[in-house]
Amino acid sequence: MRSGEELDGFEGEASSTSMISGASSPYQPTTEPVSQRRGLAGLRCDPDYLRGALGRIKVAQVILALIAFICIETIMECSPCEGLYFFEFVSCSAFVVTGVLLIMFSLNLHMRIPQINWNLTDLVNTGLSTFFFFIASIVLAALNHKTGAEIAAVIFGFLATAAYAVNTFLAVQKWRVSVRQQSTNDYIRARTESRDVDSRPEIQRLDT
Repeated sequence: MRSGEELDGFEGEASSTSMISGASSPYQPTTEPVSQRRGLAGLRCDPDYLRGALGRIKVAQVILALIAFICIETIMECSPCEGLYFFEFVSCSAFVVTGVLLIMFSLNLHMRIPQINWNLTDLVNTGLSTFFFFIASIVLAALNHKTGAEIAAVIFGFLATAAYAVNTFLAVQKWRVSVRQQSTNDYIRARTESRDVDSRPEIQRLDT
């Protein structure tokens, strides 16, 4: 009986010892991380962007461009039609491109494509849209026949021009801030690398 009790005690000590050694061992069983799902399932809306100035202005741009396009599409007769066609092209293009950028920014899709400078892309889009909307609105105002649809298209065209102009100003400021941050990061990185080289005399001997 005594030998059986001693054997049971030995087994208990061995199991507890193995548990302790297993807990303190650096070779812990690892589990492979589960890869995050990519695609439409991982999309989330960014309310902070939509509540900000750029988000609100971009929503206004999409709405104004869409209304201007709808107004110009209701016109059945035109003579000459060049100004109407030009306004139609500008409003439709601005609506599509700005709508795509709004979706990219509001869903943080631009973070998945860091190879593209999205601040510069937004700046180019807003700048071109401001210019072409302004020209198209002036041309349509000069060639219209004072119908309700043409007057409404001209009004919303100038409103869209103002919205794109404000966005262009904000985009320029944001682009300048990003350029300054990039230059500051490059300067700090260069200073850090130079200090690392100075603190390693063996590297200097190898260089000489």
